[in-house]
Amino acid sequence: MAISLTVPQRTGRVIASDLGIKALGACRFPSPLTNRLAQSAMHYVGHADRVLLDDRLSTLAGHRGEPTRAPSFELAGPRDHVFFDPGRLRCGIVTCGGLCPGINNVIRGLVLELTEGYCVREIFGFRYGYGGLVGKGPPPVMLTPSTVADIHHEGGTALGTSRGDQDAREMVQRLDELDISILFVVGGDGTLRGAIKIVEEIGRRDLLISVIGIPKTIDNDIHFIDRSFGFESAFSAAVEVIRGAHVEATGANNGIALVKLMGRHSGFIACHAAIASTDVDAVLIPEVPVQLEGEQGLLRFIERRLEKDSHALVVVAEGAGQELFADGSRNSQPPQTDPSGNVRLNDIGTVLRDRMVDHFRERRLDVTLKYVDPSYHIRSVPALPSDSLYCWNLARNAVHAAMAGNTEMLIGRWHGRFVHVPMPLATRYRKQVDTSGDLWMAVVESTGQPVSWTT
Repeated sequence: MAISLTVPQRTGRVIASDLGIKALGACRFPSPLTNRLAQSAMHYVGHADRVLLDDRLSTLAGHRGEPTRAPSFELAGPRDHVFFDPGRLRCGIVTCGGLCPGINNVIRGLVLELTEGYCVREIFGFRYGYGGLVGKGPPPVMLTPSTVADIHHEGGTALGTSRGDQDAREMVQRLDELDISILFVVGGDGTLRGAIKIVEEIGRRDLLISVIGIPKTIDNDIHFIDRSFGFESAFSAAVEVIRGAHVEATGANNGIALVKLMGRHSGFIACHAAIASTDVDAVLIPEVPVQLEGEQGLLRFIERRLEKDSHALVVVAEGAGQELFADGSRNSQPPQTDPSGNVRLNDIGTVLRDRMVDHFRERRLDVTLKYVDPSYHIRSVPALPSDSLYCWNLARNAVHAAMAGNTEMLIGRWHGRFVHVPMPLATRYRKQVDTSGDLWMAVVESTGQPVSWTT
């Protein structure tokens, strides 16, 4: 995945053809939205504006002053004509992977836009992820405005979810049997890779089925979108946990609070929550190797904070410090994978907790350490109003793209505009914190920790 590349390096490897969007065919039906929306809101098919991949002036200069030569995304939004006949259309929605704030908002937004905007009357909700798309899976449920009316007030997903691959042939067979013409897939990079396999099987069968993704990842690690839905709600909930941990740390002499947050490969939640709280002394993320011992190590850093303030607060992303387990020590576990194929991580939180206790006991320094792991609580909270708004805009633009016959793409926001992102491009890299970029520098300035723990 070339995860060591910086964001500019990854962007620099993208060419204009990488941003092309697949379409099922010509749009022959007038859009039902033309009589409801202002004419200026509609995009003429094939003439939608585009958003530059890299909007820096220095980059445009490299294209000899011709912006049309630069790689750019297709702007999302309603088209004046659509590919599918809305009156004869059946759609499906599936949610996959881990829980995340805002999934129900997206489901509700898709149903409302399909029914109220395009007069679609048959929408199937597939239960428990891709497992609901195979023949032996649970039967789908019919989704209507009344059945989704209040689901956005709850966390989780009204359709249920699961992890793991399913046979693309079986899933497409189910879609064909149910006469589904549009499938909306809500999930992260693993889910999107599964969607690509579905598209490939649809192509082999020469079927006219659109597959549209709505990127869901609480870690905010899908590249070429500004942020994923639920991320803002997640780090906001994490701030509340950090606030409580800070109270615990300051309530005791030499009090230490250790908070473990989500972030398997990307430390965005830990970084944003730490900056927003302003109470954190050190942030550990997967992108920055951790060194515990030595004058420049984490443990000595905490000692200095205790000497200065009589308390310390450390935030660690779940994927940080995995290099500490590479020595075959008793803390190390043989590599295992979950049903999605992700490597199961060693528990950095409990190891740090135990190592801190041992370290200060050896130095005869009496500390009070509180360890907090709020991950499952944060995953299940309802979306904040800002995320709810974002989910609605993702959902309605996903419907616009699907009705126009686009496929193998997802809706993202880039430079503040909603755009069409090809699935193969979105899954090419994993987005990570740029350790030479502004976000990590903001963490360093906020906490006073070193840029790197290694010497």
